[in-house]
Amino acid sequence: MPTVDSNPRRYPKDMKRIYIAAYHQSKFGKLMGLTVPEIIRRAVLEACGEIDVDPAALDVGSIGAACNVSLNEQGLLAGLMAEVPGLESKPIESVENACASGGQAVLSVIQKLQLGWGDTGIAVGYEKMRDAEGKMDGKLIGKALGYFSHPDERVGKVYVFPHLFAEVMECYLKVHRVAEEHLAQIAVTEYANARHNPYAQMRNVALTVEQAMKIEGINRYIVEGLPLKTYDCSQITDGYAALVLATGEGLAKLGVKKQDCVEIAGFGQATDPLRKSGRDVLHPAGAYKAMNQAYEMAGVKPEEVNVAEVHDCFTVMGALGTEVLGKAAAGAGARYWVDGKAEVDGECAINTSGGLIAKGHPIGATGIAMIGWCAWQLLGKVPAALQVKGARVAATFNIGGPICASVSTVLKPVAS
Repeated sequence: MPTVDSNPRRYPKDMKRIYIAAYHQSKFGKLMGLTVPEIIRRAVLEACGEIDVDPAALDVGSIGAACNVSLNEQGLLAGLMAEVPGLESKPIESVENACASGGQAVLSVIQKLQLGWGDTGIAVGYEKMRDAEGKMDGKLIGKALGYFSHPDERVGKVYVFPHLFAEVMECYLKVHRVAEEHLAQIAVTEYANARHNPYAQMRNVALTVEQAMKIEGINRYIVEGLPLKTYDCSQITDGYAALVLATGEGLAKLGVKKQDCVEIAGFGQATDPLRKSGRDVLHPAGAYKAMNQAYEMAGVKPEEVNVAEVHDCFTVMGALGTEVLGKAAAGAGARYWVDGKAEVDGECAINTSGGLIAKGHPIGATGIAMIGWCAWQLLGKVPAALQVKGARVAATFNIGGPICASVSTVLKPVAS
């Protein structure tokens, strides 16, 4: 398996190396009548089942979700995780960082391991956005998601987040003189990838640029006078995902061989002011800082990355995410996709999972699923049609709010 050792590792000497021992996720889409306690229980047990260990073997934990109170009327998720036999009386916390909650849960576990609170841990993320029949209440969900914006920027907006990102999209198109069709290509590529991903919500849907651009049927303008359309948007999704993380000593305790793992070689986190106005959202400072911090820690340059998952909550974020990765200059992110460079056999395969747009976006699970899918890519475990040949270094970029909270990681295969 190829590895990258061309740059010196910049991990502080006293920090422990952290490995992904196991990853598991549900199919994304509808969890129907599953309750929150059952979702959390399954997430833990199924991730542990991937390596045939008991949850009692885990020392620490963290769980991320965004709408558990507003949509599920459930708080203190850490307590629900502690109900899983073997996890009682252990250091577990709930984290919320809007759509970056999953990534934040991973960092929470890493930090606990670095503090010496244990050698093994689990990061869980979930979202339950639909009812027991799989139906969704669009207005309720729109209101709940709107809580993750600044109060002053909600006024006059029915669906706050699509409205805010419709403004970002309009700005991107005008400032960089990008054609709408180029952003549509991002969705088309992702829908094509999702067709091969058995976990993807939109795996049975095909999409062309013409369909993505034509206003008819379900495809409509989300906000009057702004360019955002239905196919530019991610999905309303139920789902869960979990990662078992460990130090080198922890892998030995779990009975997992290091060569069967992927290392989280670098990570970064940064948060910009919540208010979108007054910030350069086309060059989000926190996003670049988090990504560059992860690169520096891993001793990796952007050109070495050939697998990535970015937070494409809307197509414009697929373009901006490509730029944050360092794969395209400002304003050239969409062109990267149009030129085929983001495809499975391209220069850097981005969102081979289908991304948030076609794989689905169960908010709390998203950041974990990005990392898990990249780990599968580096281990050669994704479906053949989506497998990147010679996958060597992977990067993830997970955001929360109006490009406010950013969590980034860099993953490497373990050198043999």
